[in-house]
Amino acid sequence: MQTRNFIDGQWADSHAGRTFENRNPARHDEVIGRWPASDAGDVARAVAAAARAFRSWRLVPAPKRGELLFQVGRLLAERKEEIARVMTREMGKVLPEARGDVQEGIDTAFYAAGEGRRLFGQTVQPELPNKAGYSLRQPIGVAGLITPWNFPLAIATWKMFPALVCGNTVLLKPASDVPASATLLFEVLEAAGLPPGVVNLVHGSGSQVGDPMVAHPDIKVLSFTGSTEVGKRIAQQCGGTLKRCSLELGGKNAQIVLDDADLDLALEGALWGAFGTTGQRCTATSRLILHRKIAAEFTERLVARARALRLGDGLEAGVDVGPVVNAGRIPAIAEYVEIGQREGARLVLGGGAARDGELARGHFFQPTVFDRVTPGMRIAQEEIFGPVVALLTCGSADEAVEILNGTLYGLSSSIYTRDLNRAQKAIRDIEAGIVYVNGPTIGAEVHLPFGGVKETGNGHREAGTAALDVFSEWKTVYIDYSGKLQKAQIDS
Repeated sequence: MQTRNFIDGQWADSHAGRTFENRNPARHDEVIGRWPASDAGDVARAVAAAARAFRSWRLVPAPKRGELLFQVGRLLAERKEEIARVMTREMGKVLPEARGDVQEGIDTAFYAAGEGRRLFGQTVQPELPNKAGYSLRQPIGVAGLITPWNFPLAIATWKMFPALVCGNTVLLKPASDVPASATLLFEVLEAAGLPPGVVNLVHGSGSQVGDPMVAHPDIKVLSFTGSTEVGKRIAQQCGGTLKRCSLELGGKNAQIVLDDADLDLALEGALWGAFGTTGQRCTATSRLILHRKIAAEFTERLVARARALRLGDGLEAGVDVGPVVNAGRIPAIAEYVEIGQREGARLVLGGGAARDGELARGHFFQPTVFDRVTPGMRIAQEEIFGPVVALLTCGSADEAVEILNGTLYGLSSSIYTRDLNRAQKAIRDIEAGIVYVNGPTIGAEVHLPFGGVKETGNGHREAGTAALDVFSEWKTVYIDYSGKLQKAQIDS
């Protein structure tokens, strides 16, 4: 595997020659590789290459750009198992989830390829005679993409493929925890035949690579997925130059379980939503809002099932929950456990690092459940990003929705009920970009918009046709063939 940047169609070391180490979070003594610790100089080289390539790439017909993305999807499918195994080694999610992550990238490639034959505009009937009017999409320029570690391929492709099919060129900075997954993606892009400079990869930290990307005047659109705190800083900096900026940020997602719900189904959803990807998803179910009539039974069953989850290396068969992504996450999650107990919540399961036997070799945290949580507690308000779920109670569907809405975030949500009327009211009243009925809060499909409201983002969406609006400009065209001056918007 290449352990370099990819700039202007060539694999290259960072110009300063510094590197950083990448280790397996399930076996922290296992070094996966060393990667370029790049800086602003490498960013400048990559942006210059992308800007040069944009001049010709924007003129490639969109269907042809789509055909190249179709080839990318085919090659990703051929290397799916290899990429999934590398992904599990470097960020920890269990292998079936890693395969799903790669499949998301494959699906996005094929979906974006199809958009190459659409990229629809609008044709309308003008208000004046002998005149035509229509709109079309135009590329913006160099797109800077800053992506997280929890979905190394899916999120990178959610951003990259719509940007490319719209005619932009790309610079990707992946999270430092997942350089290998990003490198394999770029090996596929190179093999698919994308022209030099159209896609560029620069490894490194947020301060040394991400900040120069945000500040670079030739990056015309910036797409970031990460914490709300960092997203706000990026928005402020982009606002100073009116750089287009798309932010997909934090979440504090809740699953409502009403008294008429299928409890077996709701329990499966809660376990998957809370502990899938070790709780390290922006859509993770970090709150369960339980109707008082079923709260005691549901809590007992949830704790019993969560206690039985098997922790371990995600490459091993039968493992349910992998490690957290790095050593720094252990104290960060443990601090919230302490906060919850200080505020009066009851810890009913877990609460600390798991260090028995082979688990001592990695960064594992026990599946953790709190009950007697009230809406104002910090564990009910703040994103923890780990395998911790807070249980709250409600007396009605309306109260449940009120509790669900009572945070700064609004990404994903879920309600379990057999009552169609209550489900429809919840869909209407929940303040979130995603609502599931009788399904968990996690999971997305590439042909539907993904994103949230309030402090979850700045109004843009990823996936589906909505992603095209991030990476294209609208141009309106008027053609007057009357042969005389016609004054629009004049009262006649």
